[in-house]
Amino acid sequence: MSQPSGDLLARARAWSDDDPDPQTRAELDALADAAGSGDEQATSELADRFSGLLQFGTAGLRGALGAGPNRMNRAVVIRAAAGLAAYLRDRGAGGDDAVVIGYDARHKSDEFAADTAAVMRGAGLEALLLPRPLPTPILAFAIRHLGCVAGVMVTASHNPPQDNGYKVYLGEGCQIVPPADADISAAIDAVGAVADVPRTHGARVLDEDVVDAYLDAVLATVEDGPRDLRVVYTPLHGVGGAIVDKAMRAAGFADLHAVPRQAEPDPEFPTVSFPNPEEPGAIDLAVETAQSHGADLVAANDPDADRCAVAVPTEQGWRMLRGDEVGALLGETLLRRGVKGVYAASIVSSSLLGKMAEQHGVDYAETLTGFKWIGRIDGLAFGYEEALGYCVAPQVARDKDGVSALLHVADLAARLRAEGRSLLDRLDEIAQEYGLHATDQLSVRVTDLAQIETAMRRLRDTPPTRLGGLDVVRAEDLTEGVAGLPPTDGLRYRLADDARVIVRPSGTEPKIKCYLEVVVPVTDGVDAARIAAAGRLDAVRTDLAAAAGL
Repeated sequence: MSQPSGDLLARARAWSDDDPDPQTRAELDALADAAGSGDEQATSELADRFSGLLQFGTAGLRGALGAGPNRMNRAVVIRAAAGLAAYLRDRGAGGDDAVVIGYDARHKSDEFAADTAAVMRGAGLEALLLPRPLPTPILAFAIRHLGCVAGVMVTASHNPPQDNGYKVYLGEGCQIVPPADADISAAIDAVGAVADVPRTHGARVLDEDVVDAYLDAVLATVEDGPRDLRVVYTPLHGVGGAIVDKAMRAAGFADLHAVPRQAEPDPEFPTVSFPNPEEPGAIDLAVETAQSHGADLVAANDPDADRCAVAVPTEQGWRMLRGDEVGALLGETLLRRGVKGVYAASIVSSSLLGKMAEQHGVDYAETLTGFKWIGRIDGLAFGYEEALGYCVAPQVARDKDGVSALLHVADLAARLRAEGRSLLDRLDEIAQEYGLHATDQLSVRVTDLAQIETAMRRLRDTPPTRLGGLDVVRAEDLTEGVAGLPPTDGLRYRLADDARVIVRPSGTEPKIKCYLEVVVPVTDGVDAARIAAAGRLDAVRTDLAAAAGL
């Protein structure tokens, strides 16, 4: 039987005394009592909760709900809000400047939003609360629409139900990037006792005008056209349902069917293992609904509706399109319409968009992973990343937006259907023109973060020279900063025949992610090229897993 150190128990008692939330205070007191009585599991849990302060980075905060400094709770959020307020005040923000705050329907999201608003008002800033749990892109839109100096979105996006998070945007409507993250983190570290943080309640709650303004802006990006399309939609128990329904019907898509068991917000996400449309099984109920309704398209948002997944019927059953395929469809459609500006994708996304942009004579930019980078490109016309994130209307929100993306996909599918064609037909046409760009992932979820460090170190110490029978033409360590990109933890291998591999730790989940791409010329038909590409991807994946020890 092990006993916790007196220092650990003292820190737990001190944190509990300063915790404004009776629920987490009682939780921590019970845990400390159990640890003090020699409960080894409680001692280990207590040590983990006090292993440090939940780290604030470019993704803001994200972690499991619970008591203690290494969890998401009201005390941690109040400190984060106080640090953000100090950062804004240090840079000239005053009483005429506002921070807009949004929140999803996860556990405690509304409380964290209310605490943030009270801290902003206590710091002498105006606080504006969105009227109810709403999608993240509405918060991103509201920042510029309302002329705010910053925005906060309380969400853990597609994380498991026990998590929550805290995303920060500055006045340009983009998520923060270095050095703002470090400066805000330093301001958070300088916050003293939570009890001493000034909080003034009574923040202004916005009315539905801001939601209507967002919907009007999104609808203005889609032209009138055919609308004979039967769509099955799921918000995966998140906050997208009512907004998507209103947007789609206003655009003329009347044949819209929600998945009944997933239509309403539910912080437990009871029908899915992970509320992420990328995860196997997440859209199974939507596919079942589509089969029973004879639908033409399945669309899904993640719980905060900033991502969009699409599935289409085939002779072999329903197939979910990869993010790179949807990115190519949306990008190519905007290019054909003559939408000018910069087209952009993250380095882990397919190289296809860059080739399409070159063909159409427009600029293309490649960024690090995340819309915090894509969204701030000057003159952005369209940007996407393979993880189902698309920005089809940067004039609306300089962030990924699953609502506007869904509307644009439905618009394209309806136009093609009116011509007797499908999204898959359009993908085949793109492959015939540019070559078949096939992408895939090797993604490994770990229970010990040291496994990720070991795999990255192994690849750095012994770089592969061939993957899947293709020579590694160039190996790049992204920590050194390449091609004008800021340094980041990742490795990129450029292979023969225009193939590519990127390996990086996930920024939001305990995963190591490997992004694979091969390019196959279409000489004997698209189907033959797909078979060849699948074989190459399998071979690359097998060799990479062995090289990384995964």
